[in-house]
Amino acid sequence: MHPILIKNADVYAPEHLGTRDIFIAGGKIVAMAEKLDVTLPDLEVIDAAGYIVAPGLVDQHIHITGGGGEGGWHSRCPELVFSELVKAGVTTFLGVSGTDSMTRSVENLLAKVRGLKNEGASGWMWTSNYAYPVTTITKDVRTDMLAIPEVLGVKIALGDHRSSFPNQHEIMQILADVRVSGMLTGKTGFLHVHLGDFAYSFDIFDECVAQGMPIKHIRPTHVARHPEVFRRACEFAKKGGFIDITTGGGNYMGSAADAVRAALAADVPFDRITLSSDGHGSMPRFNEAGEMVGLGIGSIMCDIETIRELKDELGIEKALTPMTKTVAGALGLETKGGIAVGKDADLLFLTKDFDIDWVFMMGKVAMRQGEVVMKGAFEE
Repeated sequence: MHPILIKNADVYAPEHLGTRDIFIAGGKIVAMAEKLDVTLPDLEVIDAAGYIVAPGLVDQHIHITGGGGEGGWHSRCPELVFSELVKAGVTTFLGVSGTDSMTRSVENLLAKVRGLKNEGASGWMWTSNYAYPVTTITKDVRTDMLAIPEVLGVKIALGDHRSSFPNQHEIMQILADVRVSGMLTGKTGFLHVHLGDFAYSFDIFDECVAQGMPIKHIRPTHVARHPEVFRRACEFAKKGGFIDITTGGGNYMGSAADAVRAALAADVPFDRITLSSDGHGSMPRFNEAGEMVGLGIGSIMCDIETIRELKDELGIEKALTPMTKTVAGALGLETKGGIAVGKDADLLFLTKDFDIDWVFMMGKVAMRQGEVVMKGAFEE
């Protein structure tokens, strides 16, 4: 890995820092100043004049091994390939499983996380899927958290007809496991909750908090797919919780940007809002009889599209924040989500139209002037 000096970068960290030079070595941002002079024999100098330089995006909900299956064998979504991350500007991801806990194993999810990391991305995962009792690799939540560095917590589904309908006591037990194992491992520990259309999930969350569980461990996602669920999610965020809006579709009020606007209109603190794609997850449509009548697939390109939609009214800093600084901080990923000395060198060069032209993953060029130059093992 050769060192890189980026000149004349208009840096949004996501805070606007103005024009800076950035020196990258060993996968890290080593120095940043208004002007840097570096002389090394294998140094690459890249002129970023005319670009907005932003942190790489952090997407905490991607079905990297493919979601779906609700319509039978043929409806299983395909796996994600590495170049999709590059094209979308997603330099850090969390892999998730979904409805299919029978043919999509958690072991396979871990293998895919490690494969994508080997190819150049930064990755973690949620153990388990929709089911209760939870499905883990070591047969124990605490041991998964302790023994597997990539595991940051547990995923489960609540308030969805595809869930196992666990009760409050069972959810509290899972939260206790992730909390204690988080204490022991320094990971914090989270329960990442797929929300369906039934808002009683928030009654369970409220009772868990009332019984002493810190709200920081409860992380609901897909919060904008039903009006009453969204209303309760906004209340949850105003109590100090984080809420995650899906960029990949299904939000009842329109786009993910519309959901952000609605949350802000409901006085949700902006620093409690995160975004994720639900990439490669299925987008099934069910009729009143519970029969699937249509099926789509989530795209991780929706992340940058949502940021693009928000930037004109919120400004570039705020538009970038939910998928950089906020989510990285919420997950305890201290070296991600920002541009500063000591941070990982995960960077995007964006045009004025917010098209992605350059991508850096851990200090390596993954996209150069719109061309993907880092690809997966089986990509041409």
